[in-house]
Amino acid sequence: MTEIRSQIRFMLNGVETALSDVRADETLLDYLRLRRSLRGTKEGCAEGDCGACTVLVGRLTPDGLIYESVNACIRFLGSVHGCHVVTVEHLKGQDGALHPVQQAMVDFHGSQCGFCTPGFVMSLYALWMRRADPTEADIEKALQGNLCRCTGYQPIVKAALAISSYGRVDSDVLAGERARVEAALNAFKDGARVEIGQDGQRLVIPASVEDLAAVLEAEPTATIVAGATDVGLWVTKFMREIAPAVFIAHLDELHATSETDGVISIGACVSYTEAFSALSRRIPAFGPLIDRIGGEQVRNMGTIGGNIANGSPIGDTPPPLIALGATLTLRKGESRRTIALEDFFIDYGKQDRRPGEFVERIDVPVPDEGTHYAVYKLTKRRDEDITAALGAFHLTLAADGTVAAVRIAYGGMAATPKRAAAVEAALTGKPWSSETVEAALDAYGKDFAPISDMRASADYRMLAARNLLRRFHLETTSGVSVQVSRYEAA
Repeated sequence: MTEIRSQIRFMLNGVETALSDVRADETLLDYLRLRRSLRGTKEGCAEGDCGACTVLVGRLTPDGLIYESVNACIRFLGSVHGCHVVTVEHLKGQDGALHPVQQAMVDFHGSQCGFCTPGFVMSLYALWMRRADPTEADIEKALQGNLCRCTGYQPIVKAALAISSYGRVDSDVLAGERARVEAALNAFKDGARVEIGQDGQRLVIPASVEDLAAVLEAEPTATIVAGATDVGLWVTKFMREIAPAVFIAHLDELHATSETDGVISIGACVSYTEAFSALSRRIPAFGPLIDRIGGEQVRNMGTIGGNIANGSPIGDTPPPLIALGATLTLRKGESRRTIALEDFFIDYGKQDRRPGEFVERIDVPVPDEGTHYAVYKLTKRRDEDITAALGAFHLTLAADGTVAAVRIAYGGMAATPKRAAAVEAALTGKPWSSETVEAALDAYGKDFAPISDMRASADYRMLAARNLLRRFHLETTSGVSVQVSRYEAA
């Protein structure tokens, strides 16, 4: 029988901490500011967009202890069980001097009003520990999730480029305490389940995936919380009750990735950051897409399984996975079933997930050599924005140049992520030519009836969807990308 504890245990700025009075919906930000008076971590947007609340969370992985920037405003306190939370107050340099990141920000005038500065410092700190000599592109990617309204970003970028001239990563405070922190985090992994609270504030942290299955069989209506990039907003913006909440992001088994016989298996808790490594190497089109999902903090928290299980019609990963023919493994207790990912989405807000079931794994076939695969995301701004429409295309041509097989899936065009079945039928067996593509455009009206909302009008979505097929044809026949980044163009 699984042992049950009534405390979460974690480290905060190098100090071991145990708490038994934790609410299911208590955010890490509120804990830091209200209960610990660590007010360098700010609340700006309360939805993971501005980065003012950025802290680092260290966690043990098969590759050792890693630190990632996260949004404390939508990260729940219960989810840091077994982790090391680092706030801006923990930074320090040698002999009482400012930390290298802080000193660089001072010297290059990277701060004016200062409200957002601690968040920028923590994002740059995470980057510096990961890559002491970053490129400008690395820096811009690391700062996608940090907004500044007064300074402008060039002084901050210049500061980031200069950090290593102020100190060495191996002399940093986190490097000095690394062995002690790793030992403490390993000790926290004692194989026990955590249960805290009653009724409307109850939270559960399962000991393992098997324990998770048992918990959900007993409490099938519980809210499953992985990265909390959606569930966090349910609390901060919509004031929804989420208890009982079952936190699962710590489960190592759900972070596993592997490849067998040309199929990449992705555990449900694999984050976007982790998925980048697993997917972009074998399926290059996934790299640019993942880089545009939220900011670095969101990508470190958000999970592929959560993006699917949430069932949003504008989720970024379902359409490209559907176009590849991905399958989903769902588990209840000891029973598992595997379905085509496209069949998981039934209607708006309704998925084929039975009471007590959870997403355990996604299997993604790697495109065969010689096939064509592309993903296009349309947003109002390029980075850190929600999709207006997203198209994914997977094409196999016969030796005579006709369309042997094609799978096309869209997000933002229907109540669910959806294949363009009529368009596929209009293309299959025909020459892959501009004439064929133009003739197939009318079939979009059979597949989709998009709506108008704050992100795009119905007319725009329909026109854009058709134009993405035109773009895919142009790129596959000319070998030239229609759009490149300024770094690729340089």
